[in-house]
Amino acid sequence: MTGKLGILAGSGDLPQRLVQVCRASGRDVFVLAFEGQTAPETTAAVEHAWTRLGSTSAALKILRKAGVADVVMIGPMARPSLRDLRLDPLSVKVLAKAGANALGDDGLLRAIVGTLEGGGFRVLGVDEVLGDMVAPAGVYGRHAPDAQAEEDIARGITVAGALGAHDVGQAAVVQQGIVLGVEAVEGTESLLQRCATLRRGGPGGVLVKVRKPQQDTRVDLPTIGEHTVTQAAAAGLRGIAIQAGGALVVDRAAVAAAADAAGLFVIGVQVAE
Repeated sequence: MTGKLGILAGSGDLPQRLVQVCRASGRDVFVLAFEGQTAPETTAAVEHAWTRLGSTSAALKILRKAGVADVVMIGPMARPSLRDLRLDPLSVKVLAKAGANALGDDGLLRAIVGTLEGGGFRVLGVDEVLGDMVAPAGVYGRHAPDAQAEEDIARGITVAGALGAHDVGQAAVVQQGIVLGVEAVEGTESLLQRCATLRRGGPGGVLVKVRKPQQDTRVDLPTIGEHTVTQAAAAGLRGIAIQAGGALVVDRAAVAAAADAAGLFVIGVQVAE
């Protein structure tokens, strides 16, 4: 039988969904929640402890005491400035080891994964425990992209891939060949809100989300859900394209239903590695 799973819980409902899946399968779980990040309801009726970002030594001790064997990092985390963090000595070493790579999310996450593995834990990818959420190829729902949208998707893949290669972001919004916006530290939600003010006349734009080329697939896969569809519609977009096999879809049926109701397409597309 698999050992107890330690869930390093970020924000949103993905950590709660994982807890539910583990309970349904009979797997023991322990939630490590982070102050100012994890939703309080994530810890309801489940073994857990709270810590803060920057307390790496304490987090490792908590996981060991809880008898955790495997760990998974799930849910987005707002990245505070170094000035706002109170780093313990181990956290300082992690950042120093990462060096300039710690300036980007991917580099920092790789350093964290290395620290967890060095502490004796096996780091799992979200796709290993929530395999049914991995984006399949093809259209979700009734609507499909037309020729112009296909061109925008192709351009979005190129732009987002270039961003990812520099460890900047995972998403871009393209309308009729024009790049309306790219994702950086603000996240997809703020990107869509910004692009709502930049849209041109004619057919709406497309949100494209792909994983970073050098990304450790165990952490920080691009994710969409019903809320993403709602926000894309509010921004005047006509569709969403995500990387098949390289992104997560929270409740695919709900995403398809929301897209149908809003008249948007959602599609999983193959991306050349």
